[in-house]
Amino acid sequence: LLEMEIHVSSLFPEILAIIFNYLDVKGKGRVAQVCMAWRDASYHKSVWRGVEAKLHLRRANPSLFPSLQTRGIKKVQILSLRRSLSYVIQGMPNIESLNLSGCYNLTDNGLGHAFVQDIPSLRMLNLSLCKQITDSSLGRIAQYLKNLELLDLGGCSNITNTGLLLIAWGLHNLKSLNLRSCRHVSDVGIGHLAGMTRSAAEGCLSLEHLTLQDCQKLTDLSLKHISKGLNKLKVLNLSFCGGISDAGMIHLSHMTQLWTLNLRSCDNISDTGIMHLSMGALRLYGLDVSFCDKVGDQSLAYIAQGLYQLKSLSLCSCHISDDGINRMVRQMHELKTLNIGQCVRITDKGLELIADHLTQLTGIDLYGCTKITKRGLERITQLPCLKVLNLGLWQMTEDKVACWFYVIPPW
Repeated sequence: LLEMEIHVSSLFPEILAIIFNYLDVKGKGRVAQVCMAWRDASYHKSVWRGVEAKLHLRRANPSLFPSLQTRGIKKVQILSLRRSLSYVIQGMPNIESLNLSGCYNLTDNGLGHAFVQDIPSLRMLNLSLCKQITDSSLGRIAQYLKNLELLDLGGCSNITNTGLLLIAWGLHNLKSLNLRSCRHVSDVGIGHLAGMTRSAAEGCLSLEHLTLQDCQKLTDLSLKHISKGLNKLKVLNLSFCGGISDAGMIHLSHMTQLWTLNLRSCDNISDTGIMHLSMGALRLYGLDVSFCDKVGDQSLAYIAQGLYQLKSLSLCSCHISDDGINRMVRQMHELKTLNIGQCVRITDKGLELIADHLTQLTGIDLYGCTKITKRGLERITQLPCLKVLNLGLWQMTEDKVACWFYVIPPW
């Protein structure tokens, strides 16, 4: 048989496309400049599947959007906006994801000129830190983006309850909503989302992820609305919501679909609130009560009784001790991540209890735990599944080890 020399130029375009699929975005762009055959192969839609184009819209480029459409790119992030947003929408009629995060010069007027007809393909819209956006834009969004599933309004501080009413009226397919630091939002707005005002709006009853971080006007009434109307919710972030209290946890304890609850820096949450959560029907996999000053050892006992299925538990800077660890560890067989950084009452005894019983741990945060020594650390590093150990802010003394971040070797 004659030996045939196979050169890369002999490969079928379909084979080249498979090879190019393994390249990063820059690499895909570079191979397109090698020759016409490679350009044609690199423009195959399978090569660009799932890729998000990151664009600076500064001057007209007639070939930009036809090129993106040829490659099947349907996700766009605008890094800087010097042209009209309508330029993007007209150029990509089948756009699925539009990320405008940080486009500080985007206004209601600019968004209004872009959204003038239905865009059924658009599923994800990120307007976080677009600080000039107001309720007026939400009216446009609710009218023309009926199929939207993800809306990020984090840091849009001009949004009010009226805007949430518009969302509740028009975006019935919404699954994820971020309202971080929307300071004007109150219990009334959450009631709109949860369908408490059916005469005006049906509500966003398909919501699965809701971020209300730093919404300072919210009270326990919001939690009552959420528990009654948003029964599909899986992830709820209430961190830095100073207006919620232990009483609100009674409402959340009935949410059987809830997987992850973030109560970080909620100053009015105490052991009583954790008791309410543990006595309900919750099947939480993730709980964060870091920097809740009123959470102590009794909470760990409650968690062991009713929230023993947790896979991730964060207790940073809580008033817990070795005694609380002792009450908890024997029931927490599923726990994989434990964050107890800045819990300054934890000693080597607590680490020994963790090492003896939490054998499934893959990560532990001991940042600022100044009473643990090399002896306790050696016990922790013997955990069979441990991959990540954070030891930041240790005191530097002779019998203690100091390092910022330690990755357990695989052997």
